[in-house]
Amino acid sequence: MSKDVPKTLDHLGVINTDGSRNHPCPADVDGRFTKARFWSRWALIAFFAVLPWIQIGDHPAVFIDIPRRSFFLFGFAFNAQDFFFFFFFLSGLGFALIVISALFGRLWCGWACPQTVFLEAVFRPIERWIDGPRNKQLRMRDAPWTTEKVLRRAAKHAFWIVMAFAITHIFLAYFISLERLWPMMLSSPTENWTAFLWMSVITGVLYFNFWWFREQLCIVICPYGRMQSALQDDNTYIIGYDELRGEPRGKKKAKKGDEGKALPVVGDCVDCNKCVTVCPTGIDIRNGLQLECIGCANCIDACDDVMSKLGRKPGLIRYDTRHGLDGERSEFVRPRLFYYLAAGLLGLTVATFWITTRHSFEANVLRVQGAPYVVENARVTNRYMLHLVNKGNEQRTFKVFFKAEDQELGSGFAVTIPIKEVTLEALASQQVPVVVEEPQLLYKKGQQVRLHVTANDRERVVFAPFLGPQQK
Repeated sequence: MSKDVPKTLDHLGVINTDGSRNHPCPADVDGRFTKARFWSRWALIAFFAVLPWIQIGDHPAVFIDIPRRSFFLFGFAFNAQDFFFFFFFLSGLGFALIVISALFGRLWCGWACPQTVFLEAVFRPIERWIDGPRNKQLRMRDAPWTTEKVLRRAAKHAFWIVMAFAITHIFLAYFISLERLWPMMLSSPTENWTAFLWMSVITGVLYFNFWWFREQLCIVICPYGRMQSALQDDNTYIIGYDELRGEPRGKKKAKKGDEGKALPVVGDCVDCNKCVTVCPTGIDIRNGLQLECIGCANCIDACDDVMSKLGRKPGLIRYDTRHGLDGERSEFVRPRLFYYLAAGLLGLTVATFWITTRHSFEANVLRVQGAPYVVENARVTNRYMLHLVNKGNEQRTFKVFFKAEDQELGSGFAVTIPIKEVTLEALASQQVPVVVEEPQLLYKKGQQVRLHVTANDRERVVFAPFLGPQQK
């Protein structure tokens, strides 16, 4: 790490005093939070990689079928007409993150964000494996180009590209399905240009991100980190430095020849800077909560390790509230949580009501293009297309019929339905032609035709306006 990195809150830790980019190179750290994050990150990666293999019914557990405009989510099937469901889904995720942020700060960023998970579990370990620990990496960064440096750089970037390639293909499996993806991988790119182009672009973006951009995504692009000042308060659990206990910083151990001298009173912080060297965004947590802090807890494990070696109480840097760090009482339950909870419950209620009352099929009447009606041989004719959509994840048989008793008083509808029974696969659709005729003398403005559609003992009635010539 550059010695020019500023130590105040007026500058970003990843920007040197001359304005140049400082690439953080965090040191290795071990501790209870490091171990917990190791297992949680690999559990998330395993979940991401295995999910496309899990079949529920005839489809993967999570599958976004773009060509068919269909979406499968843990046994539920949705089509393009259900797209507004994503509003409730995304707003639910948003409120969940808001509540987590209000309670525990950037817990998501440090423990579950895909950017952090893949960077710390895959790409940094490859870098440490090839280039060595932090001190060796820094020496190699400033060293002249040699055969060893070229070979190490080439090997490291080759592994990164392979990892980006693998992550991209797992991601594409959510949109293409493994059944179709594997033959695509074995075939020529010219046979699947669209998929090949997406694969190339996403692989390139991931490679560039995890090679060069890294923490800049969290600091510059991601809006979530910049929302923290609005979402957190003095009762939010964050990673903080106990200034009352740690200051003033200094060495307590007396040197040879200091016997009998009055040593200055110092706090528990020995100013070893380990909390800075292990930080993936290059900040000094002792300067207070900062925009760049992603809540990874590296500094906690590093500081606790130093405290244990010195025989001092751990927790100089810890998860705590600002009130707790100042020696004051914290309030875990507070009014803003009830506002967030009420908003989240409102969205959950609406989403639950929509899902439980959602029809398993759609039936819509569309008028055939052209003249809205035809008058011939003293009869008025209207032509329609009945659009049937199977919104379930299993095959259904639809029956379409017209009930004479539904006719309005004085009307004389004659309904012709060439296809009265249709079998549709999951999320398939089909149009059924319908022709309705009536003697011109019986036509009245505002008449409607009622068509009945049944599927799996469920029935829907759709209405079609019957148009005719203006009455004198």
